Amino acid sequence: MAIDLDKMRNIGISAHIDSGKTTLTERILFYCEKIHAIHEVRGKDGVGATMDSMELERERGITIASAATNVAWKGHPINIIDTPGHVDFTIEVERALRVLDGAILVLCSVGGVQSQSITVDRQLNRYNVPFIAFINKCDRTGANPFRVKDQLREKLGHNAVMMQMPIGLEDKLEGVIDLVTMKAYYFDGAGGEIIREQEIPDSLLPEAEKRREELIDAASLFSDELAEAYLEGDVDVDTLQTAVRAGTLARKLLPVFLGSAYKNKGIQTLLDAVVRYLPSPQEVEATALDLDNNEAPVTLSADPAKPAVALAFKLEDGQYGQLTYIRVYQGVVKKGTELFNTRLQRKFKVGRLIRMHAASMSDISEAPPGDIVALFGIECASGDTFVAPGMNLSMISMYVPNPVISLAIEPKDKAAADSMSKALNRFTREDPTFRTFVDPESNETIVQGMGELHLDVYIERMKREYKAEVVTGAPQVAYREAISVQAEFDYTHKKQTGGSGQYGRISGYLEPIEEQEYEFVDSIKGGVIPSEFIPSCDKGFRTAMAKGSLIGFPITGVRVVVNDGSYHPVDSSDMAFQMTAIGCFRQAYLKAQPKILEPIMLVAVEGPTEFQGNIFASINQRRGIIHASSEDGAFSRVEAEVPLSEMFGYSTVLRSLTQGKAEFTMEFLKYGRVPTSISEELMKKYQDARKSQR
Repeated sequence: MAIDLDKMRNIGISAHIDSGKTTLTERILFYCEKIHAIHEVRGKDGVGATMDSMELERERGITIASAATNVAWKGHPINIIDTPGHVDFTIEVERALRVLDGAILVLCSVGGVQSQSITVDRQLNRYNVPFIAFINKCDRTGANPFRVKDQLREKLGHNAVMMQMPIGLEDKLEGVIDLVTMKAYYFDGAGGEIIREQEIPDSLLPEAEKRREELIDAASLFSDELAEAYLEGDVDVDTLQTAVRAGTLARKLLPVFLGSAYKNKGIQTLLDAVVRYLPSPQEVEATALDLDNNEAPVTLSADPAKPAVALAFKLEDGQYGQLTYIRVYQGVVKKGTELFNTRLQRKFKVGRLIRMHAASMSDISEAPPGDIVALFGIECASGDTFVAPGMNLSMISMYVPNPVISLAIEPKDKAAADSMSKALNRFTREDPTFRTFVDPESNETIVQGMGELHLDVYIERMKREYKAEVVTGAPQVAYREAISVQAEFDYTHKKQTGGSGQYGRISGYLEPIEEQEYEFVDSIKGGVIPSEFIPSCDKGFRTAMAKGSLIGFPITGVRVVVNDGSYHPVDSSDMAFQMTAIGCFRQAYLKAQPKILEPIMLVAVEGPTEFQGNIFASINQRRGIIHASSEDGAFSRVEAEVPLSEMFGYSTVLRSLTQGKAEFTMEFLKYGRVPTSISEELMKKYQDARKSQR
């Protein structure tokens, strides 16, 4: 079946945790007739939301993995990805936004712009994704969508304009007023599926006219035709909608819609906005790099007649083998045709082509440009580019944050060891922020992730999906070591063992840098070290930085400048200069006054104002620095910087301090210096551990 690409939409639903993303997606599926009954995230029917297909998601009432589905609304095919809100699963949001053309930013009408809303906004900016905002939960006590619109302007710097106005708020929410058509919409029936259009109530008409003026004023910047019509006092609906669309696609206008997903109000009008204001695949510019032409940028077009280009953005291991989610950027991917993996430089045949609906799937014969589908049984990694044979292009990969927490795990018995190995192999392929390695000193298996919940979920999945019972050690913080002053080195490596030996001399200096982890500067003049050995020096310095001598963690923030050296025509080699560089680094490292750095988290605590004093005290006890606190009636919010090492077990402490009424989120902010007393304690622990292993 041919798809009109102009009508296709690829959207993501992103928000702070508990803003109602999955509930909203459930309503969208219902109104688009994809499902026949609405299920709740924490529903009493025990079924759970459609998009939360994992048993763990239904138990915890949170989204862990992004889920893809496709629906049709008024003749427009829409691919939807529902993403997690919890910051521990931020990679799921990253990879979704990497391949989507538009998004819906969901905000709570009481919580407003929260910490994770800011993170999602940063991700939307990173990938230049046009989006619209939906203020959810307008039926909640304390709902104030106009305050949230102001926060979008103040906190996120967006040119936010109200496209709708509520008819009543909190428990009196009846419907919405569309400020474009100047009509009132009410949502009747058991599931809000019957839309009733009426004239705006007289009591709300003056405010609606005032807010429509604001909307026209903002939109007229994107359309001369609208500006002229406005001056003549004759603004028609089509002209206004065209101007709003132009501003949205340019990411210079943010249309704001509102409603209540739980009470089934405002969802159909939001779907109208998706097809009206968000871009089709043809309106989004995608770029690839030509690997045969020095990585020159190549602009791709959503043209079915051109050779196929697709990006693998997510992997899943199911009961039938590996499932690879792909976004087709150019050309058509057909079942039975050959594609070329440019990373592996290997051809493969498209066996099964799948359209996903959460955990269920249906076979299709071809996928047009702009489509999001899945392939079965393909050997690849997340971020691989697939092209038609004869091409050699690579899509720009997504941003992957570094893990901040690690945990030692060991299997309970031999059977669990085999299962654990299979599970770790699968999880590291699926999730780039989940990493694992064996510590060469302690011989322990270490897993690393983005937070306690992230690792908890994977350990629970090992137990459930692989029957791998594991014992976990205490969580370990991903510390770093760094230098604080410049230090010079001049080191000669000599080794003679009969026949040709090893010789190399390098001199230069190390200095601290803040903006990047490592930089190698070659300032050598006169060829005192042959050019073929310069990469060997770089490699040796990188090897030396993998493990510091203070507490054994990687070293970061170092610029290495090499300005002199010497070589031997026979004894100098790649290995000799690598060893010389390692010797140089060790010689200068302690002179550079190394220090220990720890991950500092941005923590946002929200709860009743009566417990604000307890929240402040708990943050201060954890070496936290409070940045801001705000009160909104009986509800308060505290933002602080707190070292990760002090945050273990904080959820239990916070529950007991606030009678279970407060919640917190945290995300990695930066690396900061560890206080001297703690630094000495860490060094002593490291030295003791090394002695016991000897």
